[in-house]
Amino acid sequence: MSLPRKLMIDGEQVVENTRTHVKVLIIPFLILIVVAAAEGYVQSMIDGDDHAVWRWVAAGVAVILVFWGSVLPFLTWLSWTYTLTNKRIVEQKGILTRTGRVIPLSRVNDVAFERNLNDRILGCGTLVIHDASEQAGLRLNDIPKIAAFHRTVSNLVFGQHDTAAGRDESV
Repeated sequence: MSLPRKLMIDGEQVVENTRTHVKVLIIPFLILIVVAAAEGYVQSMIDGDDHAVWRWVAAGVAVILVFWGSVLPFLTWLSWTYTLTNKRIVEQKGILTRTGRVIPLSRVNDVAFERNLNDRILGCGTLVIHDASEQAGLRLNDIPKIAAFHRTVSNLVFGQHDTAAGRDESV
């Protein structure tokens, strides 16, 4: 899901749109597999019509576990996006209540990235962007292709700062 056109400002264009790396769905996928296998085993162990209530109880527990452990994490992953435009960085998240954070590229002071061993193997990492405000830096967790994304953000930030410096010199 990209940044809607109605939320963009004049002259703004989307450069890149991403969400967290799919690695965050490994545990929810494993939960889905384990719960499905356990539910199949439990259903096969319950005998006859005398225990029909227990079949429904087991199925209800399985549905709740799958919803909590797999469906909600998937919807969270699906709804959490990072959009890089030629003027700002926008983080949007939330399933029912959408929240977001916007940092204009002209206010960015520092762009750093962090990659542990797992991140390096999977080609992702965390981008940390500090701006001129008092707030903590914006952490973009588990960004796929982090090196390319970091390079793109840095180039845009340097372009913004060069443009601002050119305006200051002409005054």
